[in-house]
Amino acid sequence: MTSQDLKVWNHVLTQVGKSVSAQQFSTWFQELELSQLTHDQVTISVPSQFHQDWISNNYYSVLQDAFQSCTGSRPKILFAFPQTRPNTKSVQKSTLSPPPRVQSRLISEIQLNDHYTFKNFVVGPSNSLSHAASVAVAESPSLTYNPLFLHSAVGLGKTHLMQAICWHILKEEPQKTIYYLSCEDFVNEFITSVERGELESFRYKFRHVDVLLIDDIHFLAGKERTQEEFFHTFNTLYHAKKQIILCSDSPPKEIPTLEDRLVSRFKWGLVTKIESPHFETRVAILRRKAKIRKIDVPLDVLHFVAEHIDTNVRELEGAINILAAYAAAKSQSIDIHLARQCLKDQIKVSPVQVSIDTILELIVEHFGIRLSELQSKKRSRSITFPRQICMYLIKRLTNYSLEEIGGYFGGRDHSTVIYAIEQIKKKKSSDPEFSEYLEKLVRILKPN
Repeated sequence: MTSQDLKVWNHVLTQVGKSVSAQQFSTWFQELELSQLTHDQVTISVPSQFHQDWISNNYYSVLQDAFQSCTGSRPKILFAFPQTRPNTKSVQKSTLSPPPRVQSRLISEIQLNDHYTFKNFVVGPSNSLSHAASVAVAESPSLTYNPLFLHSAVGLGKTHLMQAICWHILKEEPQKTIYYLSCEDFVNEFITSVERGELESFRYKFRHVDVLLIDDIHFLAGKERTQEEFFHTFNTLYHAKKQIILCSDSPPKEIPTLEDRLVSRFKWGLVTKIESPHFETRVAILRRKAKIRKIDVPLDVLHFVAEHIDTNVRELEGAINILAAYAAAKSQSIDIHLARQCLKDQIKVSPVQVSIDTILELIVEHFGIRLSELQSKKRSRSITFPRQICMYLIKRLTNYSLEEIGGYFGGRDHSTVIYAIEQIKKKKSSDPEFSEYLEKLVRILKPN
């Protein structure tokens, strides 16, 4: 094979790239190699029988058109691949036998995220079972839980686990063929194949894989013909001992209009729910996301975000991204004040309802006195001063009237409460240290 042949081949690939999508080119054409080129015949090396069949059935004319554009002729196209005979339906037998090589076989309509690995998945009580099941499936496809059905609300880690499974299998068993796509893509491809009369190609594509992952399987709801097709695809893969992994926003039995026979099959393996993460898990997730972004986020900021974003991992990641961008734009380090400012649209802070009991417990703890003493008739300075602080804080932080406050402290009248509040205000205005101490108490009681 000459340098001129390789030059022609590169031109052909460029021409093919203009006729198919970037994803299609990456999946089907990037691994092709030119083996032999003559005026009326070309031999192309492919990595597998599956690859050859798919090219022959779907892109044979695309390759011929590309050669005609570059050379002026439409050559017969032969295929060769390691230790396997070519497809005689579309090509003649090839005597070429390229050296064997292992190829990672991922067919994906969804771009894999480099960070969505098991290593970067934060495990907590809310997701430990789903994580363990996903690891087991990744390490032994079709031998543990088949199918594996993950379900949860939006943004809790289903997609992360599915992609982590893909990454693990690609690394440990690169010879396996993996197909990962959304249910919407599955439905659209089915409709297109019916319209074009290419149903057999569609079935071959989805029934000759080692691992099939479908995101948002609840999209099958109401689509009777597609459910019928998926039922037979499921059966074919299951009985061939191929791994099936599905995820949804609800368990199988709650997907509306899903056929009972599909509900039953989805439950053959393991159905597991990912719950909303607990506070400690949310803090760990935030810390992991910050580490990935290589930014320093203080613990109090992590706690602040974790306290107010409590349902969605995706929103936690978004908060870290916003903090990083805002700090970079302002050229300042991340602190609680910056967090409050830049996350005000993401965090809807509800007004904290402070109770009298909460205020009393705080003062009792700070001054080392008994609750009964605060509510007694004692007038010693060691009791009166904390009692006045209590009255001041209750008036400032609650909606209780002066009479109600007085009644809570042994039936004192409203004038006594007014006097107590005025005394605290005077000391606050004249004593900066006391003023700071008082504001500290307020922040403890009402941090937002």
